[in-house]
Amino acid sequence: MITKTVRGLAAAALAVLPLLSAAPAQAVEALPLAYAVQQLPLAAESREGYERTKFKHWVDEDRDGCSTRAEVLIAESRVPATVEPRCKVTAGQWYSYYDGVTLEAPGGLDIDHMVPLAEAWDSGASQWTAARREAYANDLSAERSLVAVTAKTNRSKSDQDPSTWLPPLADARCTYASDWVSTKLRWNLTVDQAEADALAVLAEGCGQEVVEFEPAS
Repeated sequence: MITKTVRGLAAAALAVLPLLSAAPAQAVEALPLAYAVQQLPLAAESREGYERTKFKHWVDEDRDGCSTRAEVLIAESRVPATVEPRCKVTAGQWYSYYDGVTLEAPGGLDIDHMVPLAEAWDSGASQWTAARREAYANDLSAERSLVAVTAKTNRSKSDQDPSTWLPPLADARCTYASDWVSTKLRWNLTVDQAEADALAVLAEGCGQEVVEFEPAS
């Protein structure tokens, strides 16, 4: 199972921090959003060869009987989720931060890949191994990678980047920009010029928003 931490980081956390775990030490980066946007590598995008099936997703990586989708639903529920046999999540309370909607039935939720699979392909994942694409599509190690949101907003977003789509809730947009940049930095994905420009404009209005990420292994 995974545990979500509270979104929103102290503005003072602008240094490399130690990751506290029993695993070998790795660095968690915390950067001001405007500076983090500047660290994204710039490159043209190509959708050539993309197929969604090239990203195997909703697997049961830890073999505990729960798929990635179920893991996210359980972790993000604001109350203890009701989980029936075979890890079927039937009830809970989820806040879709894209549109400010609270739901108690999981059927109205999609699990959104913060950076959509097609966008990841365009931005460098086309060169990855199948195993790395699977790891990306089921990334439970970073709270920003996958998020439970209303199906309506997820499908409105589709495979768009921030130059063409932003959450309908204006108050969510700085968090969204931070989450997007965090995911791209974590997986060393590129941005195209329109995307970089849109993120830079967003960052200008986001004050002390901070991007935290741990590079994916």
